[in-house]
Amino acid sequence: MSDRLGIWMIGALGGIGTTIAVGARAMDRGLVSHAGLATLRPEFEPLGLAPVGDMVFGGHEVRSSDFWSSAYQIAKLSGSIDLEIIQKLRPELEQMSSRIRPGTAIHCGQAIEGLTDEGHVRAHHGLRQAVDEIRADLAEFRAEAKVDRVVVVNLASTEPDVDHAALPQDAAELEAVLDGDQVERIRPSLLYSYAAFREGCGYINFTPSTAALCPAIREVAIKAGLPFMGDDGKTGETLVKSALAPMFKYRNLKVLSWQGYNILGDRDGQILAHKDNLASKVRSKDAVLQGILGYPLHTHVGIDYVESLDDRKTAWDFIHFEGFLDHRMSMQFVWQGCDAILAAPLVLDMVRLTDLAMRDGEGGALEHLACYFKSPIDVAEHDLHRQFHELGRYLASKGLAATP
Repeated sequence: MSDRLGIWMIGALGGIGTTIAVGARAMDRGLVSHAGLATLRPEFEPLGLAPVGDMVFGGHEVRSSDFWSSAYQIAKLSGSIDLEIIQKLRPELEQMSSRIRPGTAIHCGQAIEGLTDEGHVRAHHGLRQAVDEIRADLAEFRAEAKVDRVVVVNLASTEPDVDHAALPQDAAELEAVLDGDQVERIRPSLLYSYAAFREGCGYINFTPSTAALCPAIREVAIKAGLPFMGDDGKTGETLVKSALAPMFKYRNLKVLSWQGYNILGDRDGQILAHKDNLASKVRSKDAVLQGILGYPLHTHVGIDYVESLDDRKTAWDFIHFEGFLDHRMSMQFVWQGCDAILAAPLVLDMVRLTDLAMRDGEGGALEHLACYFKSPIDVAEHDLHRQFHELGRYLASKGLAATP
């Protein structure tokens, strides 16, 4: 069995997708360290995970660009990618760009449609044709790249929220929705995930777009014996929350209020400036605290778009809590980071672990990857420490002596 792994990214030329591709190649060339990638720690070596340097990248994109141009723009605007590094990688980045295909924007909302470029969005004649074209792209990629396994990762902009009752609830209903062109009941992420599973790919939903792994889609994946996980990568403020909230719980300090405020730029912030797209993001960020603490409290997450920040984001959190003698105190923290730099290594870790599951014939929700998500599928535990222990137990079952 080949160790060459194909990574197909939805929204390939966005900040995260570009940073993933550049980072993988830069690490392989010894231009940067392995910082941020947990699965490249020495204790993971016995698992025989797919080498990062052997990963082959492709994907769908609705904008006119390429990996080199996108990386150059990031280098100039935020500096999170070093210009000298991408100069050295230019031939590889240009070669990778040949595997980018036009994406679909069916029923994705005005915010996302406003970012699309003419000629880079396929004009489909029905939902079934759209799925067939995505499947054809994946099949072509698998054959051309000469990889045995493909993991599809959804990195696209957050879609408008959708009523879960409107989404297809089982595989039969899903087929009827596709055949009947019931566009109002789907989102692009659903088409991508359905096509991925029909083509035998694993799937990671790194966005809050819950249509990607709705009940009908999950049924398709489980019947096919394919692994998946989501939703919404845990990279910044929520990561800190899930690590910090247990401290209050363990010390029996009652949290009265936890107020958060986020500002960010880039396309992600631009999309989240639209109310319909913001709803699912806020829900995924806001659900963590009550799940950890076990009681209702005042929580609020504010998100504002600040164009000048580019891919930088800042979160300010205020925590009001009650201690011994019912005395009230407070804590504040500020988290400042680069979104793509925080997200890219998580995706590479999850891709390698999803590939491991595929090699071992494991299907369904990969619950041991819960530590990577704000709203982990089929997992009620939000305590980051306990989530890591679950990952450790899974890895121990694979014979790993030293768990994370």
